[in-house]
Amino acid sequence: MSASLSPTSADIRAALLENPNLREKDLSQKLGISEAQLIAAQVGFNVTRIDADPDRLIPAVCTFGEVMALTRIGDCVHEKVGTYGNYHPGKHAAMTLTEHIDLRIFPTHWVYAFAVRKEKDIGTQRSIQVFDAAGDAVHKIFLRAESDVAAYDTAIAQLRTGDDTQTLAVAERKAPELVKSDPSKAETLRAQWDKMTDTHQFLKLCSKLKMNRLGAYHVVGAPHARALDPSAANEMLGKIQASGLEVMFFVGNKGCIQIHTGPLMRLRAMGPWQNVMDPTFNLHLRLDTVAEVWAVTKPTQRGPAVSVEGFDAQGALVFQVFGVGKEGRNTRVEWGKLVDTLKLAKAVA
Repeated sequence: MSASLSPTSADIRAALLENPNLREKDLSQKLGISEAQLIAAQVGFNVTRIDADPDRLIPAVCTFGEVMALTRIGDCVHEKVGTYGNYHPGKHAAMTLTEHIDLRIFPTHWVYAFAVRKEKDIGTQRSIQVFDAAGDAVHKIFLRAESDVAAYDTAIAQLRTGDDTQTLAVAERKAPELVKSDPSKAETLRAQWDKMTDTHQFLKLCSKLKMNRLGAYHVVGAPHARALDPSAANEMLGKIQASGLEVMFFVGNKGCIQIHTGPLMRLRAMGPWQNVMDPTFNLHLRLDTVAEVWAVTKPTQRGPAVSVEGFDAQGALVFQVFGVGKEGRNTRVEWGKLVDTLKLAKAVA
């Protein structure tokens, strides 16, 4: 690498050749750059810049057939196999909803996008990768053996921006929001909490009281929010698997939330990682980075909505798990009973 403060595009490509088995996220951290900058350095070789606007991008992806959708935050990766479709555009929030691909999209964070071709032992891996202003991954789509490669090629030709520069001036990454609470407003929080009729009203309530999600959990108290032991994250996964219960498993970042609805059939622990390895759903969760776990109950018109929510040491939301509330597939009562068995956090002296 050159002696400059930041590696050049040539430096980055050389590092990629020297570290063929290192994941892009890990290599970018090693080089002190964003993952988007690592990808941009390959433009003109195996990478093409494309339009990141989800109103153009997602309808194109709907033509690819079966693909793998990937959304991550920190050390939690959510992967779903399925077909994109049923896209609902929106300036502030959009969504795609099919049996297996269920996304909530926040377009302002879809800033950079690339079509990536990578030669691997099993053949050419084709993907679309989307990043935010800081160059952090928002969402990725990987083609599979069953995917329509011709549709992919057509989409890339239509979406390409014509910008072949290999550098990217990313914005400074915003620091995670620390816990924001106000114990003096605990009674007001509890009173307003009890009046909620929909879970989507919760963040508005937090904003009104100048708190954030985790801050509200810290002060509201049981039965609204109960602190669980961090080990409850793995305990929960094991009990979901053993019970065969269908759940809704949310993982997201500021630009995309990805949801799995169904059971968790096969768990496979590897070091600090717990992994769900099912045919159409994979989850990779590094358990030792889950600092807080909360059991939360919010009132809704259809009865209590119970969730288990995990947070990292910086207070960022890592995952949320709910019972399924769909007609004919309602597991909310059984889910609530399972959550009641999870290990509580030790009381602070």
